[in-house]
Amino acid sequence: MQALELNNRLTYRQDKPIPAIAGDEALIRLKLAGICATDLELVKGYAGFSGIIGHEFVGTVEAVGQEKHHHWLNKRVVGSINIGCGVCDVCRRAGPEHCLNRRVLGIRGHDGAFADYLRLPVANLFPVPDEVPDEAAVFTEPLAAAIRVLKQLAPLPVKPAAVIGPGRLGLLIAKVLAMAGYDVEVLGRSATSLALPQQWQLKTALVQDVPANRYDYVVDASGRADGFSQALRIAKPRGTVVLKSTFSASEPVDLSKVVVGELNILGSRCGPFDEALALLRQGSIPLASMVDGRYSLKDGLAALRHAAQPGVRKILLQP
Repeated sequence: MQALELNNRLTYRQDKPIPAIAGDEALIRLKLAGICATDLELVKGYAGFSGIIGHEFVGTVEAVGQEKHHHWLNKRVVGSINIGCGVCDVCRRAGPEHCLNRRVLGIRGHDGAFADYLRLPVANLFPVPDEVPDEAAVFTEPLAAAIRVLKQLAPLPVKPAAVIGPGRLGLLIAKVLAMAGYDVEVLGRSATSLALPQQWQLKTALVQDVPANRYDYVVDASGRADGFSQALRIAKPRGTVVLKSTFSASEPVDLSKVVVGELNILGSRCGPFDEALALLRQGSIPLASMVDGRYSLKDGLAALRHAAQPGVRKILLQP
């Protein structure tokens, strides 16, 4: 099969074997995949991953490992990306997201979705409603990650919020928060980067023009170390900063504001797929406006180069 494989460098392969599945797994034929910032960081060396990259996908179940799972055959599905050991206390109490022995689709110890076929445990699968087209379903994973921010802020009073980074994930986070009633401002480094948030009827500003100590809640989805520094700068004392970025490069960050301002720092990663699919079913988010290109797998290297260009939102891959 075709695949985009990372092994010190990214290569396009046509000789990869179709994955063999275990009893609790499904074999999924890819229909559409999305490139995200984490994929780009993996290529730069983030997490030291080797294998087939990619974790945002929609596909069709072509085989299952056990008879009892036959009802999944030919179903259009998306899949959560964390695969826990299933036996540790963390898995049993809270699920696989923080299992110390977890594998993560296309990120940690498990081949990903930028291939003709991928495999996942049946337990990770979610059926895609008929009303949700592939071009929307492929956003399930990042939309779930955006909803995770909302759920983390839910125990706190609703107060003004800022989202740093008007890119792939930042837009979704800001839209989800705005739909939930938050007064949200999307912050970017250039006027051009703020055009799409404005089209989505979100308030915007240049992050460098924002005064210090302005927002109760700041979400850093910039994908940059200096984005986190800006988040600390503009957060109010005793405010909350949600760190959503992953990046390979490390830069010095002055954490004195965390101490002096008694800031709460929340790490935020994966979210609920069922809630994301329910939101996609409503059709209330203009996802098509985020798509800046669509490539075949054989042109995958060019697709990732395109995705890495400044200002580019979502690039899609198809077999």
